[in-house]
Amino acid sequence: MAPSETLTSRRRRWLVVRGLLRALVTAVVMVALYYVLPLERRSDTYVVVELAIGVGLMAGVIAWQVRAIIRSNYPAIRAIQSLATATPLFLLFFASLYYILGLDNAAAFSEPLNRSDALYFTVTIFSTVGFGDITGQTETARLVVTVQMLLDLVILGLGIQVILEAVKRGKASADETGS
Repeated sequence: MAPSETLTSRRRRWLVVRGLLRALVTAVVMVALYYVLPLERRSDTYVVVELAIGVGLMAGVIAWQVRAIIRSNYPAIRAIQSLATATPLFLLFFASLYYILGLDNAAAFSEPLNRSDALYFTVTIFSTVGFGDITGQTETARLVVTVQMLLDLVILGLGIQVILEAVKRGKASADETGS
């Protein structure tokens, strides 16, 4: 379908549902990998290096997603798919870091973390709820938590703004090619 053609409500619903199903399958695969991949003990230095590489990769994924939104025939639908895929990736990345930190140093957190606990902790930080039942106890754990909190703010503020701007640019580009 050419971008200049208007979408019927049925076609739009199908595209949204298909995109969300694709994102759901991707998220399920990522969660399954999180639970089965071997995450051995690592040193604090390794965790810091992994954090830097992971943040760089996340920035690359977001840049790629923004480019895909701008080039899409249906940028708003593509933006929904992008958010539904990038969010679990971000959360699982930090959950993996917390799990590894907890394996390496039992005193890193206020209680031992299994994978589910690490995921729970990550989501409480991301959602800004921060119940306080699990807290970072070591300097490395607190620094990683601080980085996540700062990135949460960036994602919630700047990230959403960038995606909305990409949708606008994508729609403008589609309108130009359609006229």
